[in-house]
Amino acid sequence: MNKVLIVSRQQATYHQLIKQAQLPRLVITDDPKQASIILADPPKIARQLDSYPALRWLQSTFAGIDALIKPELRQDYELTNIRGHFGQLIAEYVIGLTLNLTRHFSLYHAQQQVGVWQPQPYRSLTSQTMVILGTGSIGSHLAQVASALGIKVIGVNRSGICDITAFDQVYSLSKLTETLAMATIVVSTLPATLNTDQLLNAGTLAHCNNVLLFNVGRGNAVCEHGLLDALEKNSVQHAFLDVFNQEPLAQDHLFWKHKKITVTPHIAAESFPEQVFDIFQDNYLRFMAHQPLRCKVDFAKGY
Repeated sequence: MNKVLIVSRQQATYHQLIKQAQLPRLVITDDPKQASIILADPPKIARQLDSYPALRWLQSTFAGIDALIKPELRQDYELTNIRGHFGQLIAEYVIGLTLNLTRHFSLYHAQQQVGVWQPQPYRSLTSQTMVILGTGSIGSHLAQVASALGIKVIGVNRSGICDITAFDQVYSLSKLTETLAMATIVVSTLPATLNTDQLLNAGTLAHCNNVLLFNVGRGNAVCEHGLLDALEKNSVQHAFLDVFNQEPLAQDHLFWKHKKITVTPHIAAESFPEQVFDIFQDNYLRFMAHQPLRCKVDFAKGY
């Protein structure tokens, strides 16, 4: 008999989904010593891993698993995350906020409140070039949506190789500054690894020219001081930030009141329990059959 322990802010929902599914030889436990399987939000479980001596497999309820891959934490179990569900939500976030700013919809709403009829100049999205850092499932879906709207799309990844046709061009990270110089919109969908830490800093952002910057990957990719410098120098016109090094963002943080920064509370792409459970259920059946698990994380690579 396999015993699963749930550690999540959606614990009650996952508990109900597991009971309804009646998966073979699986029971829910509250005893850390008996749990061979954990279904968890990474930040809630990371510091408790040593309390689970029987752990064999942990299914993350998030795509981001950086809380679990720190070198001081144990790595003697299989770790899987969530993939394939977030591209549409990220695309809605990026395109929605881009249109709101470039087409001045919030400004028109403010003008309406005071009875002002004042058209504002704007450009079509077809004049934009979007540089997407990360060409995985999220970056690739965003590229397809942006391309359908007539945006030129450039991808950046470790190898410079990607077979997704929605990207007009793909470059390696070694050519980051050259690609940033081409951009009007920059979107980071990067995971948290040593190679992505503070990748967007004062030096690299200096190659931008009045871009819109989105961080919907992980907070570590953006150097906060470097971003403030880039905003002051107009290398970045506006930054839309959904992820941060420390969450929640501290109340005294400079980003809250910065006129050129939009802060959202890590909501760009929600992990909906039903979608998470679909992957968990499939992986559990694979686990039972001693088959490779879907969405397995490589601890060495960090994703």
